[in-house]
Amino acid sequence: SYFGDKSSCVENANTLNLTSSSSVRGLNSTCIGKTPLSSGRSVCRSHTPLMGYSVTSSSAVSAHTAASVIVAVVEGRGLARGEVGMASIDLKNPEMILSQFADNTTYAKVITKLKILTPLEIIMSNTACDAGNTTKLFSLIMEHFKNVTFTTVQRKYFNETKGLEYIEQLCASEFSTIFMEVQSKYYCLAAAAALLKYVEFIQNAVYAPKSLKVRFQGSEKTAMIDSSSAQNLELVINNRDSRNGHTLLGVLNYTKTPGGSRRLRSNILEPLIDAETINTRLDCVQELLQDEELFFGLQAVISKFLDTEQLLSVLVQIPKQDTVKTAESKITNLIYLKHTLELVEPLKAALRSCNTQLLKAYYNSLEDTRFGIILEKITTVINDDTRYTKGCLSMRTQKCYAVKPNINEFLDIARRTYTEIVDDIAGMITQLAEKYSLPMKTSFSSARGFFIQMNADCSTLPNGQLPSEFTKITKMKNTYSFTSADLIKMNERCQESLREIYHMTYLIVCKLLNEIYEHIHCLYKLSDIVSMLDMLLAFAHACTLSDYVRPEFTDTLAIKQGWHPILEKIAMEKPVSNNTYLTEGNNFVIITGPNMSGKSTYLKQIALCQIMAQIGSYVPAEYCSFRIAEQIFTRIGMDDDIETNASTFMKEMKEITYIIQNANDKSLIIIDELGRGTSAEEGIGICYAACEYLLNLKAFTLFATHFLELCHIDALYPNVENYHFEVQHVRSSAGNREKIAYTYTLSKGYTEEKNYGLKAAEVSSLPSSIILDAKEITNHIAKQILHRHKSTPEMMKERAAYQLAMRLVQTARNSRLDPDSLRVYLKGLKKKYEASCPAPGKTDERQ
Repeated sequence: SYFGDKSSCVENANTLNLTSSSSVRGLNSTCIGKTPLSSGRSVCRSHTPLMGYSVTSSSAVSAHTAASVIVAVVEGRGLARGEVGMASIDLKNPEMILSQFADNTTYAKVITKLKILTPLEIIMSNTACDAGNTTKLFSLIMEHFKNVTFTTVQRKYFNETKGLEYIEQLCASEFSTIFMEVQSKYYCLAAAAALLKYVEFIQNAVYAPKSLKVRFQGSEKTAMIDSSSAQNLELVINNRDSRNGHTLLGVLNYTKTPGGSRRLRSNILEPLIDAETINTRLDCVQELLQDEELFFGLQAVISKFLDTEQLLSVLVQIPKQDTVKTAESKITNLIYLKHTLELVEPLKAALRSCNTQLLKAYYNSLEDTRFGIILEKITTVINDDTRYTKGCLSMRTQKCYAVKPNINEFLDIARRTYTEIVDDIAGMITQLAEKYSLPMKTSFSSARGFFIQMNADCSTLPNGQLPSEFTKITKMKNTYSFTSADLIKMNERCQESLREIYHMTYLIVCKLLNEIYEHIHCLYKLSDIVSMLDMLLAFAHACTLSDYVRPEFTDTLAIKQGWHPILEKIAMEKPVSNNTYLTEGNNFVIITGPNMSGKSTYLKQIALCQIMAQIGSYVPAEYCSFRIAEQIFTRIGMDDDIETNASTFMKEMKEITYIIQNANDKSLIIIDELGRGTSAEEGIGICYAACEYLLNLKAFTLFATHFLELCHIDALYPNVENYHFEVQHVRSSAGNREKIAYTYTLSKGYTEEKNYGLKAAEVSSLPSSIILDAKEITNHIAKQILHRHKSTPEMMKERAAYQLAMRLVQTARNSRLDPDSLRVYLKGLKKKYEASCPAPGKTDERQ
C-alpha cells in the first residue's frame, strides 16, 4: 500500500466479539438472547457504504439522503454515571469528533447530539444492555433511534489509553493540539478506541497514519436545541412531508456544494453563542451583499467544487484489497483532486479584493504553497487536459487517458488496443445500420457497456420486428435499445483491455499519491473554506430574495416588524409582520387570542429569527436586536389539535418537565397551549405553577394560552407583559350572523375575545335557552375571578417603579444617544411613570 505498512495497525478482528441488537429489537429493548456476530454481521454491514467509493457530484439538496456517520457512546459507572463520552466519524469525511459532558437523568444532551449526527450505526458497550440490567441511557437511545443499527462490543475495548494511542497515531500534525484538550477526558477517549477499532476491522477501512482530522466539540460553544424543539420549529424536516423543503434549512439552502449544505444543517441545529464569531460572519455577508462582483465571482467558483470532504476521506483510506473497482476509484479520485486543486487559483482571484477579516484570512490560507506543490506533481504524470466530466463514457475516457504517454510503454500499448476495439465497435454498428437500412447509433451506459440505439416507428420495421440477430431488446416509446452476440463479445474484449489499463494506471497513481501524501493535509483547510464560503453565499443569496436585515446583539430581544421566514416561502408573499420586545425587566410575555389568530405562527417566528441571527444570517424584519440564547426550548401546540386525552396530557407534562429541568437565565423559552390535555381547573393550575417557576429565571419566555385567568399574573409580577392577537367581528350580508375576521396583528393587553366556546355554540343548532343560561353562568364566574385579581393602587405604583428602574438600567447599558436626545428620552420616561402611578400628588420638577 502506498500509505505505509498497514500491518502495523492490524490486530485480530475476531477478538472483538461484536454483537448486534438490530435483530432483537422485539425483545423488550434489551440484548437478551443475542449471538456473537460472524457471517451474520453482513446483514448490518450491508447498510454501511464500503470504502471503495468515489466522490460524486451529488447536489447539495441530497447531501443528507444517506446516513454515513458511525457513533460510539459510553457512560461512566458508579459515581461517574451521567458523565458521557462520544466519538463519531463520517465515512464520507475523514474527521473524528470527540465529545464529553455531564448529562442529567433525561440524557437530553446525548439524544440531541445523536439527532444532529443522524447516525447510520451506534456502538455501545455490552455491559449497557446486560440481561435484566439495561441502563437508562441504552433504553432511551433505543427508543429514540428505532431505525438505526446498534452494535455492542466488550467493555474492555472502550479503553482510554488505547484511544489516546490511536489519536497519536492517526491525527494529522496540523490538529495535534487535540492532545491537550482530551488527554484527561477519559470517556471520549474510550469511545474513540472502540469506534476506530470497529471502523478499521468491520467496515473494511484502514486509515493511514497522520491522516485524520480530530477535534473536540464541547457543548458549551453552541446553543442547545433539543430534538423536540427542532421538530416543532421544522428546522430541517417538514412535519407534514419529509420531502418538502418548507423548513428553515429549505429557506436558507442556496448552497452549491454538499459540504456547504452539511455545514448549514449543522449550524441550524447548533447555533453559535459567541457574538464576536457571529458578527465576523455577518461582516462577510454584508460585504457579499454590497459587492456584486465579489458575490457572483465567488459563487461561480464555489459551484464548480465537488464534495471535498468526501474526496479527502477516500484519499486517506488504505484499501484492504486491490481490486479493479479499487483501482478505478483511485484513478477517478486523482482526477477529482486535480480538478479541485485547479480551482484554488480562481478562488484566490475572487477573494483578492475582499475587505472583511474572515475573507482575508481565507485568502491568506489559500496562499499555502502545498496546493501548488501537489498540482505540480500531479501534472508531471497526468495529462493537462484530463478533466472531471459528466457522463459515464466521457469519464471512462478521461480515466483511460489520464496518465501521460511515454511513462509506461505497456500502458500505451493497452490504450491503443482499447482505442482500436472502440473504433471497431463503432464501425460494426455503422455496417449493421447500412446492412438493414435502419438509423442505428452507438450508445453507452455503465451497466450495459456499448449497445445499439435507434429511433424508429414500429411500422417501418420488417414485419414490425427487429432482425433476429439482435438480442436484449427494450423499447421506450419509439426508442429501441438492443445488442448482438458480436457486440457482446467486443464489449468483453473492451472490458478486458480496460482492466489492464486501470491496473497499470493504478500502479502509477499509487506511486504519485505516495509522493504527494505528505502535502495533502492542506485539503482540510480548503474543505473548510469552501463549505463556509458556500454557506455565507447562501445567506447573502437569501437576503437578495427578501428584505432581511442585519441583527444586532445586546441584552434585549427587540424585533421591529418581523415575519415568519418559512411562511413567506409557502405563501409567496410577505406575511403580516409584528413587533417583539423583551428585556431583563420585561422578560415574560403572555399571549392570548382565539384559535387560528396567529399565536403559534408568531411564537415559531421568534425562535426561527433567533436561530437565524445566531448562525450569522440576516433576519426577516425591519430592525432586530437579540440577546444570545444558550438554549432554545419550544413546546408548540396546534390550534387545530382538539385531542385532549391522557397521552396528550402526558406528552405535555414530559415537555414542560424537560424545560423546567434544563432552562437557565440565558434560555429562550416558548410555550404554546400548555394544560389543554386536562380539565380547565387543572390546566390553569399547572400553567400558573409553571409560570411562577419560570418567572424566577431571567430567561426570555413567551407563553401563549387560552386561559385568560393567567393574564392577571401581571398584578403580582411586574416583569410580565400581556399581548393579544386582534380579531374583527363582521356581520354576514343577511345581518343575522357574525363571523370573526383575523388580522394576525399583535397588540398590547390581553384579548377581549372571551368565551370562544360560547361563540361556537351560537352558530350551531344548540337551543338558544341553553346558550343564554351558559352566558349568565360564565359572566358570574368571570366577575368573581376579576374581583380576586384586581390590582390595588399600591401594586400599580410598585409595577410602575419597577418598569422605570429597568428602563433606566437598560438605558445606562445600551444608550447611544447624545446628551440632548438622552434628556428628552428621560423626560418621556418620567411622564410615563407619573401617568402609571395612581398617587395624586405632584412631584418637584427638579427631581
